[in-house]
Amino acid sequence: MPGNSARRGRRTTAKKGATTGSGGKNRARLAGRGRTLPAEERPWHKAYTGDDVPAGTARKQERERRAAAAAGRTPKVGTRGAPLRAARAASSRPRVSPGRKAPAPKAAAELVVGRNPVLEALRTHTPTTALYVAHGIETDERITEIVRTATDRGIPLLEVSRAELDRMTGGVLHQGVGLQVPPFAYELFEDLLAAASEAASPLLVALDGVTDPRNLGAVVRSAAAFGAQGVFLPERRAAGMTATAWRTSAGAAARLPIAQVTNLTRALQACQTAGFLVVGLDADGTTDLYDLDAALSPLVLVVGSEGRGLSRLVGETCDLRVRIPISSTVDSLNASVAAAVALAEVARRRASAE
Repeated sequence: MPGNSARRGRRTTAKKGATTGSGGKNRARLAGRGRTLPAEERPWHKAYTGDDVPAGTARKQERERRAAAAAGRTPKVGTRGAPLRAARAASSRPRVSPGRKAPAPKAAAELVVGRNPVLEALRTHTPTTALYVAHGIETDERITEIVRTATDRGIPLLEVSRAELDRMTGGVLHQGVGLQVPPFAYELFEDLLAAASEAASPLLVALDGVTDPRNLGAVVRSAAAFGAQGVFLPERRAAGMTATAWRTSAGAAARLPIAQVTNLTRALQACQTAGFLVVGLDADGTTDLYDLDAALSPLVLVVGSEGRGLSRLVGETCDLRVRIPISSTVDSLNASVAAAVALAEVARRRASAE
């Protein structure tokens, strides 16, 4: 043979053949996935415009509509299939008989923390389900009385770590003790008004949209300190008697009746019908607090919210709008501070008149 044709590993073909491809079961891997579907053609997307909308997509679209309505923008959802989505949304709502209100969600138990609030709650026989005491806390007269009272009343006493009590209270200062109580039991407004009308010096406090529970607790504490017979507040868009309000009141919430009303304006009108003078605290009021001769009359003191003060309807319902003279270097007072100043002045005037 010529040349090196006899060498080991010699090439015997004239040219290289085609590389073996995937023409069998792996052929689908090499095929394209087709065009990318736009959002309105994806059944799982909130912008889907088909008629047969899956339940999960309908919920996404409903959430998008609510979020857009709250933000004042156009919802980014499909426009077709709206009747079906509306029917599904309606079927998911609880059915209520005509003329009846939907059942309100059940409130959760509260944890009253702090040695003074817990002791006051036990002294006033507030309904209690359990007492939590942190391991290794320093005992004093209050802790001794708390443990003794809870034991005498048969309240379960649970020792927990301080870290566990921190977790239960959300990091609120608890002083090593917490009392689990059922949801706050509000008084009926009618009973509150009737009891105040029979008092020697009738005085009630109304809160118009106070949303900070610490301010609510502070107002309750001041109302109890200066001789008010009760506090009432709206059910909605206002703080309720939570554990934070309980603690801020330093136990005063256990001694002072507190009521919730559906409509604050109508409640104030009911007080006027019962012979009370409704006085609202307003930075733009025309009457100076220290010139309030009506302090000796049956009185309802109305405290506005932290930001906007008195609402329009409540302000128009008030018989008087009173301002607290303050230095020009300060724009306004905190709601609870303003309530305390006004209540102290009313109490001073009534004491001097006796």
